[in-house]
Amino acid sequence: MLRRVNGILDQWLQRRALQRWQSALQQAQTLDLASLRAVRGRARQMRQALDRVLHVADGRLTLPLIGSDAIQKPLHCDWAYRPELWRGPLSPPGQAAVESKATFGGEATLFHDCRVSELTVRQVRNTRESDLAPFGLRMDVFGFDGSFLSLVIELPQSATDGLKRNHLVRLTTLVEMEKPLEVFARLNIQHGPNTEQIVRALPDTDAEAVVEFDLAYTNLNEKRVDRMWVDLVFENPEMSQVILRDVTFSRRPRAEV
Repeated sequence: MLRRVNGILDQWLQRRALQRWQSALQQAQTLDLASLRAVRGRARQMRQALDRVLHVADGRLTLPLIGSDAIQKPLHCDWAYRPELWRGPLSPPGQAAVESKATFGGEATLFHDCRVSELTVRQVRNTRESDLAPFGLRMDVFGFDGSFLSLVIELPQSATDGLKRNHLVRLTTLVEMEKPLEVFARLNIQHGPNTEQIVRALPDTDAEAVVEFDLAYTNLNEKRVDRMWVDLVFENPEMSQVILRDVTFSRRPRAEV
């Protein structure tokens, strides 16, 4: 009974608030400037609160669901991961004039050597029926006077647990580009004082791009593996837009021959 009364009261208060703002709209043309400034201030506060509510509601109600771990895994996969940037909302969701070493969440860091940054980065909500990742990352590059632009993704401890030289590490990306760009992926594995590096070029396609890193061709010390991370390097990104709709990682033991 109490819940019903509260519901009726909430509906009445909402109708009263709506009527009040409709009345303010009708009076806005004739109010004196001092009163109009006060009304504008209250309206801006209300709009900020409503925008935040809509942002959270749209994020939770739009598919794919936030936090989704739906990942296409290869056969015999023993580890798979989607970084948090593509899995859940970040705060703030974006930055303008991004400086080098700017972080996005706890796993992604952007590096460049531009003297003047004309780079904007923003997390976007994926809404297409084919999307598995709830979020994507959009980078808008205008002028670019630097020599490199890279997005570094730190992988969790689970990526290195049980890592062997017979593993294949797979990177799967879904990239949209305003113009063709060369994108390279560099896998880094730190073991003791040494770091193994493997570089692969991402296929030049707007569809899903897959590259694999074969650890059999490294000098990896399996007993001393400390951490693993990946650099995504974008060549000549000036005057371009790149949207990383999804980024996932997985690994599997290679077939014995």
